[in-house]
Amino acid sequence: MTIGKGTTWGMPGALPPGAPVTSTDQALRRLVVDHMERDAPRPLLAVGLTGGTLWRTVGGPAVPNRLHTAEAMHLPVDVIEAVIDGRTTWFVSRLVAHDLLRRRWLVAMNAQFHGRHQLGPRAHPGDGLLDVFQATLAPAELMKVARRARNGAHLPHPAITERRAAQHAVTLERPMTVWLDGQRVARARTIRLTVLPDALTVVV
Repeated sequence: MTIGKGTTWGMPGALPPGAPVTSTDQALRRLVVDHMERDAPRPLLAVGLTGGTLWRTVGGPAVPNRLHTAEAMHLPVDVIEAVIDGRTTWFVSRLVAHDLLRRRWLVAMNAQFHGRHQLGPRAHPGDGLLDVFQATLAPAELMKVARRARNGAHLPHPAITERRAAQHAVTLERPMTVWLDGQRVARARTIRLTVLPDALTVVV
């Protein structure tokens, strides 16, 4: 169930025997993409997390063997469907796109973090919404934003537009390099994003 104000998110329970365990967003995305491309039933069966930015966003504890105890938590999280220049794929934590000079940016966050930076300080992977940002930044301004983004203090910013939505579509003037969950996937001009609520259960 999509999380709401004042509601409890997730339920306790051990990771089922034989369930996959991943430590990176890239590995988690590979599982999700394989599941979706096979048109398998949703939600995706529980996946244990021991690292990655989604794990960090949900407050995953660094406790050895916790996944296989009753203290583990099952959390329903959103998956994002991305149609990039007509090709459909999926991601779990973030889309980051920029031009060759790194002046124009498009960022869509389902999790809070991108590497060392907290690009989506209000993003929550279980709220049914994406936090989307677009910006055009001169090099000096980009450096300032990058420094402040380490603790999420770069927002609000006059050169950054913000939107929270379950769907978002954009047609870019020129192609941008698109990264999904830290992996480069394409150069593209058209991007359409749709939140698939509670499409995945992660266990931390």
